[in-house]
Amino acid sequence: MTSPPLASTPESATWIQPLVVLALVAVVISAIALVMTVRNLGRYRPVPASTRRSGSLSLCIPARNEAANLAACVESGLDAAGGEFGLEHFEVLVYDDGSTDGTADVLDGLVARDSRVRRVETVPLPSGWNGKQHACERAGQAATGDWLLFTDADVRFAPQTFAAAVAEAERRGVDLLSTFPRQQTATLGEALFVPMISFILFSYLPMGRMQRTLDPAASAGCGQYLLVRREAWIACGGHAAFRASMHDGIRLPRLLRTHRHATDLFDGTAAVTCRMYRGFGECWRGFGKNAYEGLGSIWLLSLVTVLHVVGHLFPWAILAAAVAVPACRAPWVLGPAAVAAGIQLAQRSLLSRRFHQGLTPVLLHPIGVLLSIAVQWWSFILHVCGRRTWRGRTATAT
Repeated sequence: MTSPPLASTPESATWIQPLVVLALVAVVISAIALVMTVRNLGRYRPVPASTRRSGSLSLCIPARNEAANLAACVESGLDAAGGEFGLEHFEVLVYDDGSTDGTADVLDGLVARDSRVRRVETVPLPSGWNGKQHACERAGQAATGDWLLFTDADVRFAPQTFAAAVAEAERRGVDLLSTFPRQQTATLGEALFVPMISFILFSYLPMGRMQRTLDPAASAGCGQYLLVRREAWIACGGHAAFRASMHDGIRLPRLLRTHRHATDLFDGTAAVTCRMYRGFGECWRGFGKNAYEGLGSIWLLSLVTVLHVVGHLFPWAILAAAVAVPACRAPWVLGPAAVAAGIQLAQRSLLSRRFHQGLTPVLLHPIGVLLSIAVQWWSFILHVCGRRTWRGRTATAT
């Protein structure tokens, strides 16, 4: 005589029923993230090449201990501004934010070699300011271009791309246009942490609403590439409006939208590259400084945590536990868990192919999600305790 199904006993039913519900919820969460990603990828388009000389641009670079990066960033910026269909006017403004390495000497050489490169006078960091926001404010105030492009010293630009971005911003009728550069990773830690940016962005940002409305909550940007109309930037208060922040990529688009200025994103994968952090430790510290600020509230952090635990960690836990736990091998538990995991792999594969991320973030998706949860809560703890630091400076509460 065959034994009764596992779910027929009260003990097994007690275990299986909530597992079935959670597995089905995980399928729904994973499917929504995949659908949102597909829709967002369709709206996230590269800008067409410029066919005319277009615009006046000031490239603004805050530099604190960037001796190893500054020259390559500036030189790539000079290349990005040139060509037959380049900019009508271009300048590079560098603010040396109290560097203690050879940044000042590198900047001296760049200024001496090219008249388009200018040093912005360094002054003591005022109380209540984050160093990067102060550097950007100083550079923006000294700029003469109609458009300002705030970037980081570890960013590299493809040749002849600036005029196209300026022309596209004017064509779309927006006062800020941003992109997330193609992120280069060279270690396992980087490959686990950094691609989570695109996973979270494309899973949750309502890009359709961003493009249809001026809702500040439906906006996004990346501090590695913030192209903003100088007139609008000044009218909104510049970086001084969020002087203590460590997340200009979030705060500047929201600031402009609060003042009724449109913002948008474009796909800069082929135009901009960056290796933002080097190794696991630097990733942890780097994301820890502003991961919570990017979410903005404990309620949103809690919601994202629940979505990730139930939707993106629970199915993999079921698959792993099925080896030893009979209840997890029940088809109405194991089946939905496998479907949810498959959907997640499909989503990460789409993102990896589009943004050249490789197989590591796809195959180790649950580990990346787990690290993301951990660093977001660590960032929250640092925020509450007033201990968020970067490059030797502590952020004040925002």
